[in-house]
Amino acid sequence: MGRHFEVRAAAMAASAKAKSAIYMRASKEIYAAAKSGEPDPNSNLALRSAIEKYRKQCPKDVIERAIEKAKGGDSVAYISGRYEFMGPGGSYIIVDTLTDNVNRALVGVRTICTRKGAKMATVAYNFQELGAINFKGSNRDEVEEALILGDVDVQSVEDIGDGNIEVHVAPGALEAAKTVLGELGITEFDRAEITMIPNDWIEVDGEDKAKIEAMLNELDESEDVQAVYHNVENI
Repeated sequence: MGRHFEVRAAAMAASAKAKSAIYMRASKEIYAAAKSGEPDPNSNLALRSAIEKYRKQCPKDVIERAIEKAKGGDSVAYISGRYEFMGPGGSYIIVDTLTDNVNRALVGVRTICTRKGAKMATVAYNFQELGAINFKGSNRDEVEEALILGDVDVQSVEDIGDGNIEVHVAPGALEAAKTVLGELGITEFDRAEITMIPNDWIEVDGEDKAKIEAMLNELDESEDVQAVYHNVENI
């Protein structure tokens, strides 16, 4: 969702429609993860990661219902998709979907983006897939040293202000990084997920900014959209 994901998520929570979309996103991802193996987070790493990703964004009963649904006879086939766009002001936008209707997802995403001045294009090469972990902390050097000594494939450790640290690791090292951080007493994460980080950030203003903000708001509320990544710094 970009570097300012937490800010956008908090703003979205004020909208009942956006909140409903978050709950649906969580339900689908947790259901799919539970169906991919045992519906038990203790033995299913994908399920455990999905639960941890959403547990601060939605009520416990949303998570529990999704797992119970996976345990039952119901078998909905969710298919993932990825759509890339060149947006207003030279922005890059990646939209990931998880849906039981691929045609609906494609038409919906394409309609939202093209109406706001974006066009489909290959832009993923401008991003890196990384594990991102955000948490409260002040000792950046201690965190970096522990991760390196723990043989974690660390890409960066940054103090991002207001007593927060952001860690980027190779996607396959996310769980190992959380284990090492746990040994430092860091067990609560504001964010711990695989995401797409742009190689370079840009700023936009005026009409371009308004179009991108409107586009992101509509995508946030779409039932088929699972995640949105972009390279705009000031949104």
